[in-house]
Amino acid sequence: MRAIVISFTLTMFVAAAVAQQAGNQALKTYASSADVAALISKAKSERQPNRATVTEPILQFAPYRAMLEYRTAVGPAAIHEREAEVFYVIDGSGTLVTGGKLVGESRSNADNLTGTAIQGGVSRKVAKGDFIVVPETVPHWFSAIDGTLIMMSMHVPRPVPAAH
Repeated sequence: MRAIVISFTLTMFVAAAVAQQAGNQALKTYASSADVAALISKAKSERQPNRATVTEPILQFAPYRAMLEYRTAVGPAAIHEREAEVFYVIDGSGTLVTGGKLVGESRSNADNLTGTAIQGGVSRKVAKGDFIVVPETVPHWFSAIDGTLIMMSMHVPRPVPAAH
């Protein structure tokens, strides 16, 4: 019996150590400019002709992830119902539409809606160095990409207001 208890304890210790190590691999709190340049090169080389956007993780600190977005074409419009989204334009330019109503709205998962475009809304030219915050529940869409648009994006979980 003692051997079984010792074996079980060792197994649980090893499993906990492996789980912690796996969790630490998801933790990345620093990326140098060289790291970001390498991610841009990787995204550029992995882009498929039929794919509007290639994403690569820059930083990860649950529940937050900063992602590199390498955009060469217009993609779908979106609404994130429980997360704000922050963008920083690393390079390039395009047109961001916020507000209005999704065209061809469909549910992509439990917390997000997508559409083919936005009707109405405010169009804004964005370019290198710009920061943008799109609050949760606000439709947003990059309606034009001028060549290539390279951004950092981060989804920021927001509390859901209580119903009154």
